[in-house]
Amino acid sequence: MHVLVTYNGKLPLVGSNDKRQKTRFDATLDPSEPARHASPMEVLLESLAACSLMDVIMILGKKKKTVAVIRTQIEAERADVHPRVFTAIHLAYTLKSPDCPPGDFRKAVELSIDKYCSVAAMIRNSGCNLTWSTEVTG
Repeated sequence: MHVLVTYNGKLPLVGSNDKRQKTRFDATLDPSEPARHASPMEVLLESLAACSLMDVIMILGKKKKTVAVIRTQIEAERADVHPRVFTAIHLAYTLKSPDCPPGDFRKAVELSIDKYCSVAAMIRNSGCNLTWSTEVTG
């Protein structure tokens, strides 16, 4: 895996991978000009959710369950002093499915967070308290 992140004299930073796909990173350096793109820490949280959701979608697909809509909302806390690492992250998963029992959804999320999601493993191994909850709606 290889990426390049470039600063060309002003924000946002632009990251690109070998496929030439781009990600923009921003920060609020001047309060009169709010950031137009996500911060690196927000992108990390988005990556956690996306990594886990891909696992969960694949697991439920193998169980022949319908995934109409699935979302993960994340609440995170950071240390007060630098480096301001994440100290606690809670992922709240919501699934809209006509045929997926809550137990199957919980098991899929558990497998993702505890076994398959590389981003979750890195965050958990940093000492961050990683928790999650699930909800299924019809």
